[in-house]
Amino acid sequence: MTNRFRTASGGRIDRAAPLSFRFDGKTFSGYAGDTLASALIANGVHLVGRSFKYHRPRGLLSAGSDEPNALVNVARDAARAAPNLRATQVEVYEGLKAESQNRWPSLSFDAGAVNDLASPFLPSGFYYKTFMWPAGAWKRFYEPKIRAMAGLGVAPTLPDPDRYTQNHLHCDVLVVGAGPAGLAAALAAAESGARVVLCDEQAELGGSLLSETAATIEGRPAAQWLAATLATLAGKDNVTLLPRTTAFGYFPHNLIALAERVTEHLAAPAAGLPRERLWQVRAKEVVLATGALERPLVFPENDRPGVLLADSARTYANRYGAKVGERAVIFTACDAGYRAALELKAAGVAIVAIADLRTEVSGELPARALAAGIDVRPSTVLVGTKGRLRVSSAQLAKVKGGQVGPAETIACDSVLMSGGFTPSVHLFSQSRGKLVWDGAAGAYLPGTSVERERSAGACRGLNGLQRVLEDGYAQGEAAASAAATFNSPARGATPAPATASRAIPAQADDLGTAGFIGATPHGRNPALAKAFVDWQNDVTSKDILLATREGFRSIEHVKRYTTTGMATDQGKTSNMNTLGIVSEALDTPVPQIGLTTFRPPFTPTTFGLFAGAARGDVFDPLRKTAIHDWAAAQGAVFEDVGNWKRALYFPRVGAGGRLEDMHAAVARECKAVRASVGVFDASTLGKIEIVGPDAAEFMNRMYTNAWAKLEPGRLRYGVMLREDGFVMDDGVVGRMSADRFHVTTTTGGAPRVLAHMEDYLQTEWPDLDVWLTSTTEQWSVIAVQGPKAREVIAPLIEGIDLSKEAFPHMSVREGTILGVPTRLFSVSFTGELGFEINVPSAYGRAVWEAVYASGERFGITPYGTETMHVLRAEKGYIIVGQETDGTATPDDANLGWAVGKAKKDFVGKRSLARAAMSAPDRRQLVGLKTTDPSVVLEEGAQIVADPSAPVPVPMLGFVTSSYHSAVLGRSIALAMVKGGRARIGTKLMVPMPTHAIEVEVVEPVFYDPKGDRLNG
Repeated sequence: MTNRFRTASGGRIDRAAPLSFRFDGKTFSGYAGDTLASALIANGVHLVGRSFKYHRPRGLLSAGSDEPNALVNVARDAARAAPNLRATQVEVYEGLKAESQNRWPSLSFDAGAVNDLASPFLPSGFYYKTFMWPAGAWKRFYEPKIRAMAGLGVAPTLPDPDRYTQNHLHCDVLVVGAGPAGLAAALAAAESGARVVLCDEQAELGGSLLSETAATIEGRPAAQWLAATLATLAGKDNVTLLPRTTAFGYFPHNLIALAERVTEHLAAPAAGLPRERLWQVRAKEVVLATGALERPLVFPENDRPGVLLADSARTYANRYGAKVGERAVIFTACDAGYRAALELKAAGVAIVAIADLRTEVSGELPARALAAGIDVRPSTVLVGTKGRLRVSSAQLAKVKGGQVGPAETIACDSVLMSGGFTPSVHLFSQSRGKLVWDGAAGAYLPGTSVERERSAGACRGLNGLQRVLEDGYAQGEAAASAAATFNSPARGATPAPATASRAIPAQADDLGTAGFIGATPHGRNPALAKAFVDWQNDVTSKDILLATREGFRSIEHVKRYTTTGMATDQGKTSNMNTLGIVSEALDTPVPQIGLTTFRPPFTPTTFGLFAGAARGDVFDPLRKTAIHDWAAAQGAVFEDVGNWKRALYFPRVGAGGRLEDMHAAVARECKAVRASVGVFDASTLGKIEIVGPDAAEFMNRMYTNAWAKLEPGRLRYGVMLREDGFVMDDGVVGRMSADRFHVTTTTGGAPRVLAHMEDYLQTEWPDLDVWLTSTTEQWSVIAVQGPKAREVIAPLIEGIDLSKEAFPHMSVREGTILGVPTRLFSVSFTGELGFEINVPSAYGRAVWEAVYASGERFGITPYGTETMHVLRAEKGYIIVGQETDGTATPDDANLGWAVGKAKKDFVGKRSLARAAMSAPDRRQLVGLKTTDPSVVLEEGAQIVADPSAPVPVPMLGFVTSSYHSAVLGRSIALAMVKGGRARIGTKLMVPMPTHAIEVEVVEPVFYDPKGDRLNG
């Protein structure tokens, strides 16, 4: 198809670089510099999609990121498919393939359009009141059908083969938006010597200046001034320019997230380039120069293809050389409609009429329109449009005395509307700044800043090119000055400079501040007229009115009931008109209705950008200990524990030549440890080094135990609570010196514990002189357990007296093993004599092999985590996360002895003081023995007193751990039971699907209750 609607000349496209692309299987032509939207318009294509709910034909509404209708799927191949891209932001390249969405079987004939006929039965909130019957049909029938009919693009199912990078950047001044205010701000800040970053979401920097044909700045055409300014900025070493880069999130302490589209516009991206780049910018000062968005007008049938925003039509003509049609009707409430009319007429578009909502029409632009022979009609509203897949006519009517008169039908192929401009305050709102209503501007404007931020230009309600430029320059100067004296990340109100140090004379059309919010009068049956407020979510003015009749008064409630402003455009074109409709319906001023919350991202952002390199193995890294390969060579079966691979058990070939199953292997390993010696890889335990003069005080506050009097060279079992008093983690802690502790945590709990510690250290106790360092990867830990443990390690250890008297249980010594530095713990998680050898991970396997060789004369047996679980359960030792479930106190888990009663304070202490935390009927840790010793209970099974009791049967607790003990020759179990300690000696029942199992409640220690074997 040819560029029938392309202007003969002009625009910023490269007419010497033609290219072809495909849309819905048809081939079209365009030029370098086109967006998909401008190229389609130049080819006379306005139908680009179907609406979300009613499947009504939809065309382009805008020319920027506020576009709600033209969402397309762009695919280079099956894996590189990106749904829901705005055609206004997709840059055309040779061979681009795009498809419309949410239609079947085709865009021009969509079977889903039957929904439009059923629209009287599908008002806002209908899903809250229907689909109630029959029971269960919602999941099986209604929801699948609705999801199939409503929706946008289809996500690709193949893995994304592209690369996404994530960069960190620091600067003095970040300027968001490269329109006139942003350019002036960046120029001022750069001339002050500040390190400046200037970003803009468009492919070219310049903002509204890219569409200017008549404006002059400092005596030059705006395009020349723009080129010179960009060249000046690009030539400065202290300036970074980032086009195609959207500032999508404003986070605390001036952290701004930027999404840079690196290769999306290239036909053949270089192999080394990422598809997108995430910039995490920490700026001393931020200047928001985000401009303003043109508001649509809400009138019947305002959603037909060919109905556009007037300034967007002007942008298509001036910037892209694309005419939106041949005959246009303009409906306006401000002078922007007149500017668009004059410039479109100059581009070859016939302006049939201008309907002005205002009663009085005066000023330079209306006068010029009249002088150009354009039919200007004050006090006139547009009351409807006709046309199926493209607007073919518009109905205009005069308004007199508040009454809408008879309509006149005017043939046209495009309707352009302008309700004024809404400052873009999304990022300011994200920064937690306070917005204030400005009655004169008819908009919310930035008020008090929370971050070190200042707004400039149109986004803070200013108009007039010279005023915007000078305000941008002033804000840039102020930002650079504040950055130079930066001493705190916090700030209260941001003072706005009165004047810039430099005048920037400019001549351009003055559009004033006039505008309109709400629904325009139309005099038609409101039950039949569809005047759209939110194009993407198919929300009409009558939907908003229905919400108010249903009793909703808060704009946030109206938003959720109707879904207005909840689409991917976040209400950029709908929010203010919604406020106007609600304000009129409730007869309440707009400020009392409020404003919806703007949340990141500013525009939809890819998951790939957030994931970056964290995909596959990098997303969920496989962690292996230094001893992993040795265990694998021995035939170990592994399990996943967090990110770690841990040996579960070590099967051996039995007498019959068959490999042991897990039960046989675990039974053998348990007996070996109890009878002689076993070796276990405990390297995965979390390890944190706590160092500093206040280390002991920090430990005292973090753990329930007392630490001040723990002597260097001794170990202590520590219990950590959350603020609510429930057990969070546990582990053995060694005091290496007066100011140094070696803390161990559970394997899965290490990151959580370190974060918990850092949170308190940085926010609650910043006065403590303490450093926290994760050392989990630094140390390999070899646990040697069993009666022969001392004899196994004695030939290898140097510089440590291993005698019982010199090195008792719960001690730690530093020395060497085979010449390798070691921290040797005398500690046991099996109940047998035990040692844990901590050595640098680089030596872990060598030391393991030496220990194994030394123990071969005693029949040393490597054992896995399943055997470790059985051995510790025989001793009644808990595992956090298995015996505890987030609601267990230390006393519940029989750890009351570990709570320092005389301690002044520790995390969770006040919560423990609550009466409910010591109630006698709390679930408490006990042991269970089945009456039939061969029956092994299921973990998680419920425990009751009488399984025949009426339903619901009162539950007393549940089984936390259950094993067969080869050493004891019977099953054992641990459980949390209400009032468990008082029930010791009684019988309870464990109901199963076919029968109930009788159990006896016993002490939780099944083996060596006096602990005689701990010292060998």
